[in-house]
Amino acid sequence: MTDSTRQMLVPDDLRAAAASLRGTLTPFTAQNWSVNARDLDWSCLATARHVVDALLIYTGSLAARAQQRRQWPVERCENREYTASQRLDMIEVTAAILAAVADGTPPETIAFHSSGMTDREGFLAMGCSEILAHGFDIASALGAPFDPPRDLAARVTARLFPWTPLDGDAWKALLWSNGRIALPDRPRIAEIWGWHPMPLSEWDGEQLFDN
Repeated sequence: MTDSTRQMLVPDDLRAAAASLRGTLTPFTAQNWSVNARDLDWSCLATARHVVDALLIYTGSLAARAQQRRQWPVERCENREYTASQRLDMIEVTAAILAAVADGTPPETIAFHSSGMTDREGFLAMGCSEILAHGFDIASALGAPFDPPRDLAARVTARLFPWTPLDGDAWKALLWSNGRIALPDRPRIAEIWGWHPMPLSEWDGEQLFDN
């Protein structure tokens, strides 16, 4: 199932997501990032590290055109303490690396992800979603007013969560799809949820979550 009117995600969208997050959180880097990120079990610093790891995993898979699970080049510096500012720098840098790899990757390229074989746009969408959803977790814990571009949120939602109605605030629709919030007409998604990074032509019309 595809929507011929849908505007596809491009590498600059990933760069924009990272820049939006950094712009929001930079004034809050002096706060205590050891607190949990919203209702996650991770601290704000650990959540930022998770975003970096995810972006590196997506980059490695897409760059290698991986056809099965590989040994991903995730960060393994457990004994080093990074500041909040350094973590934000890492997110922006790793987002730029994934965007650069995607720039040089044909749109039809397929590579491994645990959800299924994924195309270039799927990796970009997952990267944006990681930055935006976990950015919301961190921003909520720190009291930062995270307000990413609605057009970007709408395109990420349409690509990864094609079952989500986009008849209201696109940012809230993306947060709901990621199990972060409830909406007036939709309860918060339970712990079991999913997304569809594979080519949209492979979507069978089913939603991937339980309430």
